[in-house]
Amino acid sequence: MLVTTSGTLAEAVKHEVLTQAENTARSEIVKISLENAAVLIAESLDQCIDFSNKFAPEHLEIMVEDSDSVLNRIKNAGSIFIGNYAPVPVGDYASGTNHVLPTAGYAKLYSGLNINHFLKYSSIQKISKSGLESLKETVISLAEEEGLQAHADAIRTRFGWKHPK
Repeated sequence: MLVTTSGTLAEAVKHEVLTQAENTARSEIVKISLENAAVLIAESLDQCIDFSNKFAPEHLEIMVEDSDSVLNRIKNAGSIFIGNYAPVPVGDYASGTNHVLPTAGYAKLYSGLNINHFLKYSSIQKISKSGLESLKETVISLAEEEGLQAHADAIRTRFGWKHPK
């Protein structure tokens, strides 16, 4: 898929892709995948960015003059490639990322496989008495709403409450 603000670029890319599809080693597979391809012409760069965030591509190549301003607005993409010299195959084979990326729009929910998936984390809470004092009513209310009375009582007992016998 290509999203651009330039009709001229759209036509040139479409022509080049069709030409390469005829001459590639896996021509039949490429032609089948092109049945789901699209070249879209947007009215503005903002519209391109909005579309990309909604589409949540597995791979996103950003080729604009001010790539940093565009990159800062991208919220949903599996792997992002900036500029003419950062094509997708570099991410697949050489730059340290990999092929395991969220497809079919799942970049809205998940990241690509990365080192963090192989690390184990524990949550740690260290709260002062005054900190718990500021949170106690919220915790008690939520615990009671969930029907977890012992959780609510665990907070109350820290402030002198005695369980009725």
